[in-house]
Amino acid sequence: TVQCQTEPGKDMLKLNIGGLKKRLDCQLIRKYPHTRLGKLILCDSLEAKLEMCDDYDALHNEFYFDRNPGLFKYILNFYHTGKLHAMEGMCALCFYQETEYWGISEARIHSCCSYKYHMRWANLSDSDGSLLSDELSLVAKEDVSVIHREASKFDSMMYGTYRRRVWLLLENPEYSYTSKVFTVVSLAVIMISVFTMCVNSMPEFHRDTEEHPALQIVEVSCIIFFTCEYLARMSVTPDLKNFFLNPLNTIDFISFCPFYTTLIVENFNQHDNSFENIGRIVQVLRLMRIFRILKLARHSNGLKSLGCTIRHSFEEVGLLVVFLTVGIAIFATLMYSVEKEEEEAGLTSIPVGWWWATISMTTVGYGDICPVTIAGKIIGSFCIIFGLLMVALPVTVIFNRFSKYYRREKAIDATLWSQELKKQFTAVPNMNLRDAYVKRLQFLSKINGARLEPSAYEKLKNSLPTSH
Repeated sequence: TVQCQTEPGKDMLKLNIGGLKKRLDCQLIRKYPHTRLGKLILCDSLEAKLEMCDDYDALHNEFYFDRNPGLFKYILNFYHTGKLHAMEGMCALCFYQETEYWGISEARIHSCCSYKYHMRWANLSDSDGSLLSDELSLVAKEDVSVIHREASKFDSMMYGTYRRRVWLLLENPEYSYTSKVFTVVSLAVIMISVFTMCVNSMPEFHRDTEEHPALQIVEVSCIIFFTCEYLARMSVTPDLKNFFLNPLNTIDFISFCPFYTTLIVENFNQHDNSFENIGRIVQVLRLMRIFRILKLARHSNGLKSLGCTIRHSFEEVGLLVVFLTVGIAIFATLMYSVEKEEEEAGLTSIPVGWWWATISMTTVGYGDICPVTIAGKIIGSFCIIFGLLMVALPVTVIFNRFSKYYRREKAIDATLWSQELKKQFTAVPNMNLRDAYVKRLQFLSKINGARLEPSAYEKLKNSLPTSH
């Protein structure tokens, strides 16, 4: 075991915390054998000592720790008093990392500081300040690094340079002017396809059971575009496994798959009339065309953020469902007991009361079922107020999370745009300084959500000196 330095009547452990030298009684440390210092004094080899500290001075028997000396006073106070205090104003994340390093559980925080500490920790997770900015930058760097890691795979592939250009053109709207044009065309085709599907449901455009020829031509043209786009993405992707696992690519496949399935089913029905319900299958497949609207998620930061929000908000959505279920069960039973003898109310059973409570708590109110007695109206009023409160509680958390993911998507786009801008600077040795300055302003305005108007761009460009 570690030999503590002996002084008159005391066994002391010499510590050097980031330049701050302290001596700690080994008897105090032995009370907490599961902490880092408690494990240190039990080490019986030099290798074990070095695992518990950053450096060891064998000459002076001193252990060095590269930690914040200002925070170590709270750790030192814990060994002396057995109570861990978190002072007000201290960063909860830094305090947690420090206590975790020294092997002290946050459960040791004294009751006088526990509430404030956990409140700061909760606010830290939902903060919209600097922490959120750091988190966004880290997430953006992570996502951007994935994109560049995928792009680096083209170096070892056949025709890698050309495939990389096509891949970036299809996947990154900010890559070039051509990619922006392609994005606009893709959005236009999606909207035309959805509009055609809606118009095709009107009786004026039906001929018996067949679709209108003009709308059918538009439909086939859109399907050809979707198919070519999907095949182009698949042919130039650097990783087929990630391509098929990508939800956006799955949506792209669903957008045109029902069309070809319908053709196969109808062709099979012409040769074999044994299937009586083949018409219903065709109708279901045609209705699946509505999923094409989800293709907008590829080009919309808002839809991407919505998907991330729903995926990471199961706990809040679950709470909302629980709140509504409890309210529906209670108010439906109360309303049935009051209105069951009133024929005008229409509450013939408790399940019917569930329907009434659902549309009342969500403030829809179709009016097909309504209370007629005074007691029923009072219960209905409480039901509506309860529903408003229950729906509003988790909505705030979900909205804040949506805002976080939306800013993250904006940060990713701005970072990719900046990196492409840097490539242009390095590729052109004689870059005009005023053009570079104005482009930098455009990049900063893009991050902040604002845009530099064309007139302002020309005015600023002309006001700068022409230099190289």
